[in-house]
Amino acid sequence: MAGERGFITSTILLLSLLMAILNTSNAQIGVCYGLLGSDLPSRQEVIDLYNQNNIRRMRLYDPDQAALQALKGTNIELVLGILNDKLQSIAASQANADGWVQDNVKNYPGVKFRYIAVGNEVKPTDSFAQFLVPAMQNIQNALAGAGLGIKVSTAIDTGVLDDASFPPSKGSFRAEYKPILDPVIGFLVKNQAPLLVNLYPYFSYAGDANIRLDYALFTASSPVVSDPPLQYSNLFDALLDTVYAALEKSGGGNLEIVVSESGWPTAGGRDTTVENARTYNNKLVQHVKGGTPKKQGKPIETYIFAIFDENNKGGDEVEKHWGLFSPNKQPKYQMNFN
Repeated sequence: MAGERGFITSTILLLSLLMAILNTSNAQIGVCYGLLGSDLPSRQEVIDLYNQNNIRRMRLYDPDQAALQALKGTNIELVLGILNDKLQSIAASQANADGWVQDNVKNYPGVKFRYIAVGNEVKPTDSFAQFLVPAMQNIQNALAGAGLGIKVSTAIDTGVLDDASFPPSKGSFRAEYKPILDPVIGFLVKNQAPLLVNLYPYFSYAGDANIRLDYALFTASSPVVSDPPLQYSNLFDALLDTVYAALEKSGGGNLEIVVSESGWPTAGGRDTTVENARTYNNKLVQHVKGGTPKKQGKPIETYIFAIFDENNKGGDEVEKHWGLFSPNKQPKYQMNFN
């Protein structure tokens, strides 16, 4: 009997270890690959860079054929995007969605597709907003028809949150976003797919002089925000739990959130230094393994923005300086992706 008990105990310990390993793997870090640079390496060189640094997940915003070709046969899991200007066409007919899936998914059987991200940060004032959920549904139908179990989602930003969303438990969505978000949430709940959220403590910090730098950089030594019974010592957790609270009030309380973008720029804005970017991104990698105060112990799948600076991006100067690597493939600072 003693030997049997020992075997059972060993088996339980082994299963617990395996579950811990699998659970941690859910927090595996990805890195966003943007192509808006004039001096970027070839697609194959970029895939090699991911592999050399053990970056196991990628977000690609558009089905760039050379990048998809280079991803064939690798173990890199891919979040593949559909640009906002394609939503109307894909929503217009199932045949268009079927063609998109054929051209960009089925034609690449050696690529490990994780999610299809239909649209990015669509706003209610956008002319294509009405096409978002119909496009998501048509892509879902096309994937199902092809026998592919790839999840379909869309990416939002924290601009969807109401101004009164503080502390995190008070989180709610802006009324003007309801016509978009309600059907999105319904779609995700029905299909058991996660919501993608582009989440940037940097922008919150840069826009509010009352936010402390250590709170934004994961370096505060004690709680900064109290939301009894929860306490928050970093802005990342506070923002993410605010979105979770808003989802609970909108019928999406069981949805998982994937942080589809986060990072810190090295130039172009308030406290945009190499040292701050190094601190934020390295702390982020470690932090997301353990969840938030609201979702303790639940790893957060997270994608750092971005692999390179993109000198052709529009908008403010800060938009061009988010890269972990320079175009010559040298790291801007030391990163531990594990």
